[in-house]
Amino acid sequence: MEPYERLLLMNKGWVHDMLDNDPSFFNRLADIQKPDFLWIGCSDSRVSADAITGTSPGEIFVHRNIANMVVHTDLNLLSVLEFAVEHLKVKHIIVCGHYGCGGIKAAMTKSNYGILNKWLRNIKDVYRYHRTALDSITDQEQRTDKLVEFNVQEQVMNLAKTSIVQSAWKKHQWPHLHGWVYGLKDGLLKSLMHIPPNTTIDDLYEYEDLH
Repeated sequence: MEPYERLLLMNKGWVHDMLDNDPSFFNRLADIQKPDFLWIGCSDSRVSADAITGTSPGEIFVHRNIANMVVHTDLNLLSVLEFAVEHLKVKHIIVCGHYGCGGIKAAMTKSNYGILNKWLRNIKDVYRYHRTALDSITDQEQRTDKLVEFNVQEQVMNLAKTSIVQSAWKKHQWPHLHGWVYGLKDGLLKSLMHIPPNTTIDDLYEYEDLH
């Protein structure tokens, strides 16, 4: 059996199990999605939002990219963000990184990764912001883990800097912004930060023409 055929077979088994437990599951799922959460996570195959949070289909709206970045020129991310906030009306946005992230590790080297360099440059900027703290860590794994944490925190702040989030804060008093890290070695989620609606940020990033 080819690997892709195994996926199709497993899908049929999953459908059978879901219908056994709840015969109306797919009818409800096809009706409408009303997730409370937008998850911005890493593309790493070991970090699946629904699996590690124990949630079911329809509970989390998901966007994934290398190293869970919030880049202000990324139209894909911004489109997902606007749809989640303005149309799905999610109440919480979670940026979730993970220890041992390959994107973070790559950004810490001087290796040439071709087109990927342009993406990793954003992570290198995070390193530069926190260079003093990171360079003081002699253990390479610990330094990488700390950059994972700093990166999550910076991406949450990048969310707060968007007009999409600021507009929703003024109109609806949501969403809450969260920064989490997932541990591949223990399976646990660690909460790093929480930014509630209307938190004051540097006024350089505030928009005054929001309605």
